[in-house]
Amino acid sequence: MNAVDSTPRAGHLTFEEFKTAVNSGDITTVLLAVPNMLGQLKGKRLDASGFLKTIEDGSEGGAEVCAYVLATDVDMEPLDGFELTGWEAGFGDFGVVPDLATIRRLPYMPGTVLVHADALHHSGLPIDVAPRTMLRTQIDRLTKLGLDVKVGLESEFMLYQGTAQQAHAAGYRALEPVAPHNLDYALDHPVALTDFLDDLEEALRDTSTPVEAVKTEGAAGQVEVTFPYGEALAACDAYTVYQHAVRHLAERHAMVPTFMAAPQTGVGSGLHLHLSLWREGRNAFAVPHEGDLPDTMRQAIAGLIAGLPHLAPLYAPHINSYKRFVARSFAPTHFTWGRDNRGCAIRITGHGDGAHLEIRLAGADANPYLALAAALASIHHGLTERPDFPPETTGDAYQTDDGLPVPADLTEALADFRSSKTALDAFGPAVVRHYAYAARHEIRWHRHRVTDTELERGFLRA
Repeated sequence: MNAVDSTPRAGHLTFEEFKTAVNSGDITTVLLAVPNMLGQLKGKRLDASGFLKTIEDGSEGGAEVCAYVLATDVDMEPLDGFELTGWEAGFGDFGVVPDLATIRRLPYMPGTVLVHADALHHSGLPIDVAPRTMLRTQIDRLTKLGLDVKVGLESEFMLYQGTAQQAHAAGYRALEPVAPHNLDYALDHPVALTDFLDDLEEALRDTSTPVEAVKTEGAAGQVEVTFPYGEALAACDAYTVYQHAVRHLAERHAMVPTFMAAPQTGVGSGLHLHLSLWREGRNAFAVPHEGDLPDTMRQAIAGLIAGLPHLAPLYAPHINSYKRFVARSFAPTHFTWGRDNRGCAIRITGHGDGAHLEIRLAGADANPYLALAAALASIHHGLTERPDFPPETTGDAYQTDDGLPVPADLTEALADFRSSKTALDAFGPAVVRHYAYAARHEIRWHRHRVTDTELERGFLRA
């Protein structure tokens, strides 16, 4: 007789599998998580048996969290000025309702599952500024046009030696990358880095978040992780699991990661969106060999070029985000498109039925739900309003006069966003005001603070 495999099942769990694992004591903890405005997972650790009981009792297994989770800054400061909540409203709670299709084990946290959840008003209506809600709204708008969205995310981050606590104690200065120099496409990595990548790849496989490819990038200590194509909301959920795993495993390896867009002068990390639209099971972006671009792709590109200049706070939300947009950096400086041209904002890549768009504007600091929502809103604009199809950029995209320049900073981006018809039509005035206020707060926070660079240039020279 064959032995029964008692190894706990990895990855996604059905509700019945989750129930069995809880009742057997195999799962003891549930991380119930809502992605916040920055794309970070926020929520509570719940006793798995209690969570299961609330679902079986008909209360959906939900919890409540303070509404400021969706109305705050990177420091988690309770801020006045948001319509969702504030001191005048007493910073009340909103409901957190689990999406039971997202139950997944976290192998690096034994006995624990992560469950993504949606933020709801007490009336039961979705909170319109919640990132998952915003993305789902844009997916639904394209579904009404008979189109399905498929997405693959490509993420870059920097990895330094030492723990997060040590980096903080050093003021995040003079950190040593885990690799000594440019290891782009290298297959001979330092042993410590190889061990980390092995653990990361294994953890992601075991959370049903397998990678397509992992490589080291052009900056010392920079890593790129590419994920397979899939359903849009699930791709963004998986991305938050990936970031959670990176941070958790890096700490175990005495390393510290950062997803800043420009973690140091001359270094940029991106979050590229690989995207296609499908109609009746066929890729609407499929390009015949040496043939013309299909009309759906042409209008999607036109929409992206017309819409994205006005939605930058959704994919470049920080002051630092704009320091990545530098010539010859592989980050775009103009809203351009080209075929297999990495200097463009929109790159056509893939071949035949695999053709798709790579949107290269978002930095590693972007919230994937919001960056993708901005792209889909722009594509919807292109398909319904049919703006003029812009000329293709060939050659050196950094020397072109084609296309609007990428906003110079968050202040310039905010001015376009607040009055954007594309933003207002796609997301509604309340959502635009919410994210515009977040951008204004970010600008005000930085405005009166003296930086190290200012001291270096001005201390003895002023």
